Amino acid sequence: MLIVISPAKTLDYETPLPSKKFSQPQFLEESDKLIKVLRAFDPEDIQDLMHISSKLAELNVSRYLNWQRPFSPKNSRPAIFAFKGDVYAGLEAQQYTETDLDFAQKHLRILSGLYGILRPLDLMQPYRLEMGAGLKNRRGESLYDFWGEQLGAAISKALKDQKDNVLINLASNEYFKALKGKTGEAEIITPVFKDFKNGQYKVISFFAKKARGQMSSFIIKNRVKDKKGLTAFKAEGYRFSKKESTEQELVFLRNQS
Repeated sequence: MLIVISPAKTLDYETPLPSKKFSQPQFLEESDKLIKVLRAFDPEDIQDLMHISSKLAELNVSRYLNWQRPFSPKNSRPAIFAFKGDVYAGLEAQQYTETDLDFAQKHLRILSGLYGILRPLDLMQPYRLEMGAGLKNRRGESLYDFWGEQLGAAISKALKDQKDNVLINLASNEYFKALKGKTGEAEIITPVFKDFKNGQYKVISFFAKKARGQMSSFIIKNRVKDKKGLTAFKAEGYRFSKKESTEQELVFLRNQS
């Protein structure tokens, strides 16, 4: 079983690390090519490309200029401890044991516009580059064109190495789109989290993002290795709904008090 999640826009390079373990990203050569493209942009270009404030644009121009190899614990941070957002609040990786981290390293992947795919302990330097950004490059008009079939092929290989074919999609559509149709014979399972509001169950972004992180953490801490094991997820009042679910989409419902 392999889990894929999205990165976060907010980063944390200050909180003390709970582990000294780290690894190197698979696609650093490709990341280097993107950095070279981004270094040609001034703050106004970055602001227009990413639809962010001038202050954030200046920060990221500085990040691209300071980005350098080789990656080490002195200039980088493991991805699972570097991202900070709703998904990662649910993940609560700071509480993982060393054996939890080992399991996560094998079974969790973070999709990234700049790094392609990151394992939890892969080192990364700070950046902002969303997968949906229309960044023109030698391979096309977008990051989807840039990455092509590389990311799907890497996921497919990771599953084969595990002698498994179950891919748990806990990523956003923007990021999972980078894999669609390129994951070989993988059986894709998408958990969906809905809250009761105004007389009906609906996906509420903030809660759904946190639940994706909680589901990822549930799989890691309980060493879940098959689809059936996912249905036992009950974090913060969510319950599996067999009636609402299909073979490819597992629906979890919650009635908030």
